[in-house]
Amino acid sequence: MKNIVLRERFFDFSSPMVMAIVNITPDSFFSDSRYGADEKLIERIKTALCQGADIVDIGAYSTRPKADFVSEELENSRICSALEIIRKNFPDIILSVDTFRYSVAENAVNHYDVDIINDISGGMLDEKMAKTVAKLNRPYILTHTKGTPQEMQSLTDYEDFIADILKYFAERIENLRNLGFSSDTIIDPGFGFAKTTEQNYELLTKLSVFECFNSPLLVGVSRKSMINNVLGTTPETALNGTTVINTIALFNGANILRVHDVKEAVEVVKLVEKYKSVENG
Repeated sequence: MKNIVLRERFFDFSSPMVMAIVNITPDSFFSDSRYGADEKLIERIKTALCQGADIVDIGAYSTRPKADFVSEELENSRICSALEIIRKNFPDIILSVDTFRYSVAENAVNHYDVDIINDISGGMLDEKMAKTVAKLNRPYILTHTKGTPQEMQSLTDYEDFIADILKYFAERIENLRNLGFSSDTIIDPGFGFAKTTEQNYELLTKLSVFECFNSPLLVGVSRKSMINNVLGTTPETALNGTTVINTIALFNGANILRVHDVKEAVEVVKLVEKYKSVENG
């Protein structure tokens, strides 16, 4: 496993990390994850950090299926307002910006020293994103998906499901290297993005195949439809299901859990790590 450096801290993933989701949007699929650039945002981040979050991921464009379109200007405005408050109150925390637009990533890194670029499109929705990522040279979360958030759930046909995803990552990693990118790539297989419920569970069973990229593996299943479709729950009642899937993901090789519920995810990490330590003697 390749190690990464964030905020002059060395991470070797001997223990998995937890990424807290903070949405600066009015329409995130999970209502309790919506925040504005105000005191509630500060309280949310303070709570997440106290509960053990390693990374805070800020997003201003909901990428749920059929999400409303958000203009580039509005997304930048939301992100910058939030980051201004966050960096003033939490200057040293590890921040990730969740965006597929180059200008949002560029502003977040250059003006607010954001540490990670989290791109759900793999550079496919903005032709300038890959070059910008290479120029900024910050760790990059490369996610598998197809199409836009508005259409991705109709794009679930694959020639060979797992092989197609592996090819997708190989091609995009090579493209980034050819552009001069020399920082770290984090692999996100994209649960819920252009995948059926059955495909999501197949992906969960095959997480170990991504070890071939020698990159940290991020899993984001928190309160998603792959849980709700099986249990008949809603995003608001899917915490237990999320915990179960996060546990499976850790046993199958996940290095970072992207979650709405930090306390529960941290507990999952601790229990799985304890189990593994005893199992391995």
